[in-house]
Amino acid sequence: MTYVVVENCIKCKYLDCVEVCPVDCFYEGDNMLVIHPDECIDCGVCEPECPAEAIKPDTDPDLAVWLKLNADYAKSWPNITSKRDAPPDAKEFDGRPNKFAEFFSPEPGPGD
Repeated sequence: MTYVVVENCIKCKYLDCVEVCPVDCFYEGDNMLVIHPDECIDCGVCEPECPAEAIKPDTDPDLAVWLKLNADYAKSWPNITSKRDAPPDAKEFDGRPNKFAEFFSPEPGPGD
C-alpha cells in the first residue's frame, strides 16, 4: 500500500506533508505534489498533516488514476524535502471542483 496525492492538492500545495515524511517520497510539480509509490513506506503521517485533505491511502476506491499520475510524475518531478509557504491563493482553491481539468500542469516544480 501507498499514499496518493489527489486533485485537491492542485493550486493548494500546502507542503505540510513534506515536513513530516520520514523517507522524503514527495515530488513537486508546478502546482501540486505527488508521492512516489515505490518510496512510500505506508506510515500514514502525511495524511493528517494535509490541510486540504488531498492525501489518501491507495485502498480508497477510485484512486487508480491518481496512483498512476503520482507514479508517473514522481519519475520526472524534483524531490522536495522541506516545507515552504503555500501559494498565497491556496485557500481560494481548497475544495474547488474540476481542478485537474482546469489547472493541472505537468511542469516540474520551482526547485527545478
